[in-house]
Amino acid sequence: MKPVPFKEMSYTIAAHQPPYRPLPAYCSLQDGLVVCCWKLTWRERLDVLLLGTVWHQIRTFNRPLQPQLLTTTKPTMRPL
Repeated sequence: MKPVPFKEMSYTIAAHQPPYRPLPAYCSLQDGLVVCCWKLTWRERLDVLLLGTVWHQIRTFNRPLQPQLLTTTKPTMRPL
């Protein structure tokens, strides 16, 4: 799975921060919404189809966990 750019993206998180991968994102300062888009490989698509599971890892650096949502539908993003 890899993060992919999309039309509404407004920022690239970790653009120049090795060892992290750049993360294209829509970032709204108005409501704190951050949206990212990920593309699955064919193998990952088959895994999801057959097993029905997705694992989500989050590095909190021992801070409180922020609300998260995984979805297959594109969210509404306000123009910036």
